[in-house]
Amino acid sequence: MLPIRSKLASSAVRASSSVVRQHGAIKSFERLSGAQFLGGRPLSTTVSRSCAAHNNLSFVLEKQDHVKFEDRPIPTIQDAHDVIVNVKYTGICGSDVHYWTHGAIGNFVVRAPMVLGHESSGIVEQVGDKVKNLKVGDRVAMEPGVPCRRCERCLEGYYNLCDDMKFAATPPYDGTLAKYYRVPEDFAYKLPDHVTLEEGAVVEPLSVGVHVVKQGDVKPGDSVVVYGAGPVGLLCCAVAKAFGASKVVCIDVNEDRLQFAGKYAATHLFRSQRVSSEENTANMIKEAELGAGADVAIDATGAEPCIQQAIHALRVGGTFVQAGMGKDNITWPITTMCAKELNVRGSFRYKAGDYKLAVDLIATGKVDVKQLITGSVAFEQAEIAFERVKKSEGIKTLIRGPGVNDSSLAQAANITLSN
Repeated sequence: MLPIRSKLASSAVRASSSVVRQHGAIKSFERLSGAQFLGGRPLSTTVSRSCAAHNNLSFVLEKQDHVKFEDRPIPTIQDAHDVIVNVKYTGICGSDVHYWTHGAIGNFVVRAPMVLGHESSGIVEQVGDKVKNLKVGDRVAMEPGVPCRRCERCLEGYYNLCDDMKFAATPPYDGTLAKYYRVPEDFAYKLPDHVTLEEGAVVEPLSVGVHVVKQGDVKPGDSVVVYGAGPVGLLCCAVAKAFGASKVVCIDVNEDRLQFAGKYAATHLFRSQRVSSEENTANMIKEAELGAGADVAIDATGAEPCIQQAIHALRVGGTFVQAGMGKDNITWPITTMCAKELNVRGSFRYKAGDYKLAVDLIATGKVDVKQLITGSVAFEQAEIAFERVKKSEGIKTLIRGPGVNDSSLAQAANITLSN
């Protein structure tokens, strides 16, 4: 295997002549700076001219509302079980956008420059001496959180609840929007030959959906109500259907997203109206023919009215799963919850087995994530992609890794290393 650095000279030449198409004009990479405009306002991205000769070009959140492209050191093998991945595609999560616009999520505050991104796939570039299951050239989806592996929660398999979790793009840990990223071998999942790297970048949000639906203990024949037709809500619909749910009701206020949900995975659709939670729920139950109520209700919005409606939508003994993040404190229909003796569960990221199952669901065709991918943009246009997600444009926008052309990875098999 050639050392990583030996391949950088040709990458630098390509990067120096790369172009970005924006608003019908072609602009050189070196000129993509604060002078560029998007939607009538200047972009806050800054790009150093030296980036053309980068080693590990990274998309860095410097502080709230300000991002930049920065040359970072290439990660090295720190443990014999590590692999170095050449990142090819990265999806944008709502948490990435929230850090960009607010500089914090709860107690996680950006106090130093941090590389964004955690929904990534790529090609193994280097492996540690004890790596057994991966080799250079393997295409992988990367699980972005590495736990301590020793605490009680980790040993139970719930490593998502580890107090010492090191999660990409969660302060103070850097994310995956870079040319290279280091990850332990067992947190890099080899993709089958027929699964594309684009699909691999959607394994992370699908794993979230897998964990949510598992928390709801969805079984064949169950009726499931999902509030929110965003990426996670749509994936919860798809996973619930793959788990055997006979009725999947998707609820949202956006008609376009609802129509997409109907074509994608939902069996029934309901558009919430500006009426009480009880009235909305009664109308939904009638339209979807849920009888005494749904077996499982999932909130993927974090919005207080949706959470309230979800409680009212359940049958007695039903299960409610909270997947969306919202206000710290809300008004909760506690009497209804108690009288129905509901099972109420939270959901946080994903635990042991969820990532592997997500890959399997894609590989077997039980969940089609390709339909969710709105498109991809060049690495140098990363902030434009963030703007689109902020405006809720499309479903899932991907950012191509440095030097990755739009069509260079279109085929799933026989991919050669070009960088």
